[in-house]
Amino acid sequence: MSQPDFRGQLTVLRHGLLRLHKTLLDWERGVYEQAHGRQTGGELLKLLLDDPHFAWLRPMSQTIVRIDEMLDAAEPLSASDVNDVFATASDLTSPPGGAAQGTRYQEALQSSPEAVFAHRDVRAALERPQ
Repeated sequence: MSQPDFRGQLTVLRHGLLRLHKTLLDWERGVYEQAHGRQTGGELLKLLLDDPHFAWLRPMSQTIVRIDEMLDAAEPLSASDVNDVFATASDLTSPPGGAAQGTRYQEALQSSPEAVFAHRDVRAALERPQ
């Protein structure tokens, strides 16, 4: 596979993950604000970084950052690194039952049609030619 294919695949995955992450964050913010009141953008960022309530979203945030770093790097992308990111994204969007992330993720999918559509798009991006 050539470099443009890796970059294109990572870009499609990145866009899907960004949309899914935003959708999940909006859903979780709504849940949090019902219990704790309205939060500003700055307060939400602090919560996302530090609060245990939002901890399940951090691995997805970290994966998006990793993709950004890979796309910005001057050196060629390796198949191993690309495959690792795709495996991580797959794990994040199909977690085992019982894991904290999996539980919240499944709750979001049950409660938010937008999350279902964003999830579908990420899963489609993960079905890439090898």
